[in-house]
Amino acid sequence: MNYKVLGAFLLVFVFGNLGSINAQEKGMDYGFRNESLSVDERVADLINRLTLEEKAMQMMHDSPAIERLSISEYNWWNEALHGIGRSGVATVFPQAIGMGATFDEDLIFKVSSAISDEARGNHNTAVENGYRRQYSGLTFWTPNINIFRDPRWGRGQETYGEDPFLTAKLGVAFVKGLQGDDDKYLKTAAAAKHYAVHSGPEKLRHEFNAIASQKDLWETYLPAFEALVNAEVETIMCAYNATNGEPCCANEYLLTDVLRDKWGFKGHVVSDCWALEDFYGGHNVVGTPEEAAALGIKSGVNLNCGSVYPSLVEAVNQGLVTEKEIDKQLAILMKTKFKLGLFDSPTNNPYSKLSAKDINTREHRALARETAQKSIVMLKNDDVLPLKNDLAKYFITGPNATSIEILLGNYHGVNPNLVTIIEGIAGAIEPQSQLQYRQGTLLDRPNANPQDWASPNAGNSDATIAVLGISGVLEGEEGESIASETFGDRLDYNLPENQLDYLRKLNEAAGDNPVIAVITGGSPMNLEEVHELADAVLMVWYPGQEGGNAVADIIFGEVSPSGRLPITFPKSLDDLPPYEDYTMKGRTYKYMDAEPMYPFGYGLSYSDFEFSDIKLSKEKIRKGQNLEASLEVSNVGDREAEEVVQLYVSDLETSVDAPKYQLYGIKRVNLKAGSSKEIKFEITPEMMELVNHDGESVIEKGEFKIYIGSSSPSARSLELGAAQFKEAVFTLR
Repeated sequence: MNYKVLGAFLLVFVFGNLGSINAQEKGMDYGFRNESLSVDERVADLINRLTLEEKAMQMMHDSPAIERLSISEYNWWNEALHGIGRSGVATVFPQAIGMGATFDEDLIFKVSSAISDEARGNHNTAVENGYRRQYSGLTFWTPNINIFRDPRWGRGQETYGEDPFLTAKLGVAFVKGLQGDDDKYLKTAAAAKHYAVHSGPEKLRHEFNAIASQKDLWETYLPAFEALVNAEVETIMCAYNATNGEPCCANEYLLTDVLRDKWGFKGHVVSDCWALEDFYGGHNVVGTPEEAAALGIKSGVNLNCGSVYPSLVEAVNQGLVTEKEIDKQLAILMKTKFKLGLFDSPTNNPYSKLSAKDINTREHRALARETAQKSIVMLKNDDVLPLKNDLAKYFITGPNATSIEILLGNYHGVNPNLVTIIEGIAGAIEPQSQLQYRQGTLLDRPNANPQDWASPNAGNSDATIAVLGISGVLEGEEGESIASETFGDRLDYNLPENQLDYLRKLNEAAGDNPVIAVITGGSPMNLEEVHELADAVLMVWYPGQEGGNAVADIIFGEVSPSGRLPITFPKSLDDLPPYEDYTMKGRTYKYMDAEPMYPFGYGLSYSDFEFSDIKLSKEKIRKGQNLEASLEVSNVGDREAEEVVQLYVSDLETSVDAPKYQLYGIKRVNLKAGSSKEIKFEITPEMMELVNHDGESVIEKGEFKIYIGSSSPSARSLELGAAQFKEAVFTLR
């Protein structure tokens, strides 16, 4: 052995490591590492140590390490729409539109709290193993609180539906669960997206100009964003499109006048991914990447998801923007990293204890099942559900019966135990029962083989369960829906005709035996013929990893359905304005004139509920006063069930067009058969406000009507079997 070589190696190893340790200790002496200083002081110290090139790169979503300051690389891009997404094994909850159908903010808070537990556990585990890749960070670009104004939008599945009040309630709950309640540290950082006035068309989103009046902005498109800002959401993501002539990521009115000045938003703004490239490649408001980078900084975009901000160095050289302006926007962004504890010792952060054992837990799986149960909407039931689980023979069929795709929706995680609908049904029936399966028809095109060996099974089965609908290959984001010829949008409102043909055959073959249609999808669709042909219809959305079990729980009566539609199902697209028209007239339950197929807020139960007359604490009030509305809800059926009690307010005397009525209260109540409960709602001045043509909220004297029931108060709701809603009138003097 050459001892001289070995000795030299040991000297290099020892002194090299001492140098590394000394450098690390020296790094700990930096002011930005000093946890006793204020966040502002630490941020200022950090920025003063950075070169212009380093500043530019720290404002990129994939910000690199700065080794001389012992700063690790960090990727800001993470998704958590209904569970941590794209990062490996995680609990997959129902898609957001399904969570919207729960009408349950307390449940959604539990869901997002579970997601943030898994997010911290995922991040901590990744870092411990040396991974700092995309989708392993703590900044989540969730929730999507855009208003699902038109059923053609493929990404509407990511939202909580068409109503600003419901969207705000669920969005705030989701943000609070993601961000936690520690006095010092954020559990994760949530983002409200896509700001603002963004809901298609997908193909045109990089160049489209959405025109919205001040009334529509402040009545429909902005309230949920304002609610999340008031809830201290950490991030706002600006949208691809332009609004009223300016790209959303360079929109002075939206980003400065409203977001920063009017609402007082203190967090950071991130561009949608490659939206700043659209400044010169789509909207054509500038000509070069350098001009786009400068415009982004001057507009208040703190973080660039994309590839523009490396051009900031040259933009400074060209005099398009100053380093001082960059410092101001970088400082806002860096505060988020400090609030997450990314520059602090893990021992001081309560969320550092979360680990891999907190991912995909038994408790989270149970929560996913409960959420899926409460999301399922029973649209029709001719007294065939619930089924007994010990019938002689069941036939399950349809293109989605065995599909994993229909469990997931978009922006999803993966799970080692995804329960398809056939698996859920198979696991719920008694061993003496027989279950037959045939796919029967393809998803969106006629069978190549004309022979039909499937539908005759409906004639010799005690019940047929047809799992129909659409999936993420037909609707979704611009580039993800690989079977969509319209870039993820659904410009054809109908179910694929081959599915209807197959259902017609099943109906004919079944005779007197029941046919239950289970419909998957993330958006409204034409179910008029399905409603006629099937004896029962369930809308199950994209129900997550426990979807199959949840569907079985409903079909076999382990749980009574309690989901409610968070969006109107029109009878036809002909009943709506053009897709590209962003005016609200003729849209959603508030302004739609045509009778819908299924109304907003609608959903049936296995039990029957009755409402007593409304009692008002006052029948005449003055401006600024509250009043209380109360009534008794009674379960007059023969089984325990949950009712979703909904309050709507209508301004009967207005100086401008106003919604027919607006949702302003939700209370879920579980009642045993024969029991009753008093429900109270506080009617506040905010519920009496009218948005005028200038976008101002005003209160006008006159009469107001209150509706309380189990659906939106339309004749169609009653026709479909919803409980009779109750009305009361009060006068504002």
